Amino acid sequence: MIGTQRHDGAVHEIRLDRTERRNALDTAHCRDLHAAVDAALADGARVLVLTGEGTAFCSGADLDTVGDPDFLAALYGMLHRLAEVPVPVVAAVHGPAIGAGTQLALAADLRVVDQAGVFGLPTAGLGLAVDPWTVRRLALVAGGGAARRILLACERLDHDAARAAGLVDRVGDRDTALAWAAEMAALAPLTLAYNKLAVARLLEDAPVPDEVAAAFDACWASEDLVEGRRARAEKRAPVFRGR
Repeated sequence: MIGTQRHDGAVHEIRLDRTERRNALDTAHCRDLHAAVDAALADGARVLVLTGEGTAFCSGADLDTVGDPDFLAALYGMLHRLAEVPVPVVAAVHGPAIGAGTQLALAADLRVVDQAGVFGLPTAGLGLAVDPWTVRRLALVAGGGAARRILLACERLDHDAARAAGLVDRVGDRDTALAWAAEMAALAPLTLAYNKLAVARLLEDAPVPDEVAAAFDACWASEDLVEGRRARAEKRAPVFRGR
């Protein structure tokens, strides 16, 4: 489920609360998170804070439901909504933020990360792929070197490595994130909306080449994806054949 809490009117905290799956995202939870963002904005939120209950911020996509034909649309609709809202979004990352958890943290504008924070996109070990927007956002935030390590070697960045790469804006916990959000909530909303829009349009808006889009689609239609899911269910190492 998704929990929400309003702090001093202007700061709205949105919490992933699916501790039995370490806050893994399925289609329903992506839609619920999207709806919670819209509801917070309608209620006058000037800053959003994303948090997770339990020991993980978000352990990734729920791989039991990745085959749901509506999953990708729900996931990316939610991520892009977070990136586009006209208010600052702060991710309070504690523990793992893996796969879709890293994507969720990247969709935020700023990341407050505790010492247990870990980032990673292990898609190549599963036959999955993240979309071009995620690749671009990762490279812009963490730099090309860290992006290559994460994407090509499936390297996980612990707190220190993530901080060195630029994925950590402040060190701290949920309270640190909420306090920072309260500071931002007192700033001029129109200026913040302009600043966020300007950064997005000037740095991130560029057409996705057709061959990149086609390669992304091919991953999700591949036999390797089927093999990756089967291997996970059978608790064995996958054997990928590149088709």
